Amino acid sequence: MSEQPPTPAPTPAGAPEPEPIRWFGTTWLNRDNGYWLRRVAVSVGSLAAAAAAVLLLRFGVEGVALSDNGGFLNGLLTAAIVVCSMMAVRRTWKVLTEGKDKLTGWMAEDKSLGAVWMIGGAGSLLAYFARSLVEAPGEAVRRAAHRRAVEQYEKRRAGRSGRPGGKRKG
Repeated sequence: MSEQPPTPAPTPAGAPEPEPIRWFGTTWLNRDNGYWLRRVAVSVGSLAAAAAAVLLLRFGVEGVALSDNGGFLNGLLTAAIVVCSMMAVRRTWKVLTEGKDKLTGWMAEDKSLGAVWMIGGAGSLLAYFARSLVEAPGEAVRRAAHRRAVEQYEKRRAGRSGRPGGKRKG
């Protein structure tokens, strides 16, 4: 006999719905319907994309090295790539663990630091890969928001005991 997974209880009307996550939809809530397969696919995909980004950066650095401009320029370029990657890792990790609305200061800058995020894209993809080994990237933020919404919904429902929809006669 094959064992069927338990079906979740139907949600009442007005209950909060979970927000979907890219590539996971709402499967992160109960970790069903191919959630684990998607986690593996996201991990492998982000690692492959990071490898491609590192390869592109390597071609760029080798192109500068072939121009025979000296070791200082090569060192400066390598340092810039490392710093940009570290900044991108930190920002991506914070977005995936705390949410984009918690970004402050230089991390919140999207347009003015766009070149930094592009150069540090390999680091960002590596942070995405590392987070996908733990959970669906961004799942902790969405799960916390969903729990808060469910708690508020339950408090509102609990406050309506007695005659729902009716007024008390004084």
